[in-house]
This record gives sequence, C-alpha cells and structure tokens, in this order.
Amino acid sequence: MTRARCRPVKCSAVISDVDGTLVTNEKVLTERTRAAAATLRAKGILFSLISSRPPRGLRMLIAPLGITAPIVCFNGGMLVTANLAVISAHLLSPSAARRTVNMLETRREDVWIFSGQDWLVRRPDGPYVGLEERTVGFGPTIVDDFGPALDAAAKIVGVSADFEHLARCEGELRGALGEQASVVRSQPYYLDVTHPLANKGDALIHLARLLKVPLAEVVAIGDGHNDVAMFERSGFSIAMGNASPEVQRAADFVTGSNSEDGFAQAVEQLVLAVSRSSRQEVVAKGGGCA
Repeated sequence: MTRARCRPVKCSAVISDVDGTLVTNEKVLTERTRAAAATLRAKGILFSLISSRPPRGLRMLIAPLGITAPIVCFNGGMLVTANLAVISAHLLSPSAARRTVNMLETRREDVWIFSGQDWLVRRPDGPYVGLEERTVGFGPTIVDDFGPALDAAAKIVGVSADFEHLARCEGELRGALGEQASVVRSQPYYLDVTHPLANKGDALIHLARLLKVPLAEVVAIGDGHNDVAMFERSGFSIAMGNASPEVQRAADFVTGSNSEDGFAQAVEQLVLAVSRSSRQEVVAKGGGCA
C-alpha cells in the first residue's frame, strides 16, 4: 500500500467498484477478498457495490460477498435491493439516447444498449463482446436496429480497442450532450453514457442516505475514471494500484492492484484500523503526518 493523506476518519460503510477493484482481471473473487468482506460484516461495517454492470451482472457476487444492502448498477442508473428488485431508476431521454448512438456510430465505435433486462448489440463478434458476456454472466441479444430500446435505455456503451480514439470521443460526447447525460469511461475500452444523475457521485450520496450513514463515514474504493466522482463525495477514498495515475491522484490512498488483492489489503490494513476510532489518523507505510 502506498501514500495517504492524513486525516481523521471513521468508517461505517465501505462502497466498492467491482471490475478492476473487487475482482481480478479474470473476473474472479479471490478467497482473500471474500474473507475481507466477511470481516466487514463481522465488525458491523456496511458493505455495498456501485458498478457500471447491469443488475443481472452482479447477481453472482451478492451471495459470496454476503451483501444484504442495496446496490447500485449502471453507474447510478439503477438502485436495486440485494434481491435485484428495482428501488429507483434514471433512464436516458430518448433524444439523448438517439443522439449518442448517432455520434458513436459516426465515429465508427461499436454500440451496446442496456435497456430493461436486455443487452443489445448489432455485431456478436464485435470487440469485447465475449469479455462482457463472461463478466456479466449472460449473453447479448443481437438486433439489426435498436428501435424502441432507445426510449428506455439505462446505459449506452461506446466500445473500442483504440483507447486514444475512445478518449477523444469521451470529450466530444460530453461537450455535445452537456447536461443531458453523464459521459465517462468505466474502462479504457468502454465509454458509458447514462442519465446525468446516473453517476457514481450522486449514486454514493443516494446510497449513503438510504443506509443512514453520513458521507464522512463512507470509504469508497475504485479504479476507474467513473470512480473519481465517488471519491470526491466520500469521507475517505482508496484507488487501486492498477488505476491510472490520474485516478490515483484523485484518491486519499492507493492500495495494491486487483491482481494483488488490493481490495483486501485496503480492508485489512486501512479500513479496519480507522474504524476503531473516529479520531485515529491514517499514516502511509513508511510515511508520517506533519
């Protein structure tokens, strides 16, 4: 584990990203991660997830992690119970959805639509379709036209193996859509477009309110650009070692990578320590506080 900004913090809840954070690059929950989640439960610390995945894509994690609290999907586009019953949803407006698809296709990006329980694609052999299918645990529906799904889209994803081009698309889309949508990359190869309130920052506020936990007592853990909004609103933030330098700079602390059980390291060495006292200061290994 590396640098920390020293500050008093009490931890009453841990809110974590999933891909690149809780699971390995092979989308596996390690035994150490499961044990860390069990320890949080035993210590009375609430544990929940905020992910870009659809609800069905989180089903396989809920029981192994012992999650009973509500969870957030689609970067905040949907809040569901641990049984996946919908509590609230923010859907893109039809006009914003259609404009998004037009802009992405003009820039020759593959487009995915998540609407209702469906994941819609036009090309089954498109980039990262196989990876997403393994990740979420179900396959896409192949369509010629997205049609009415754009009237109730929870998330639209621009997909590309050209990371630099997708980063440019992110800026262009954000500028074009303005307040009509939240536009952010959840991975270097995924550009997520959701309702403007469907971002991890607003989602963290809503979830903390539902859990009756002050934001100052929430620890947020993540690795992606879309996690920065959650870092900004949490009492304490932890970036994974596999996060980009930009994301790491936005966090209060940097733990190990997702291939090194970085989530478990953060829980064992930081979260459990600071949860003992609201006045305890966090000090990085080998470092100190002024």
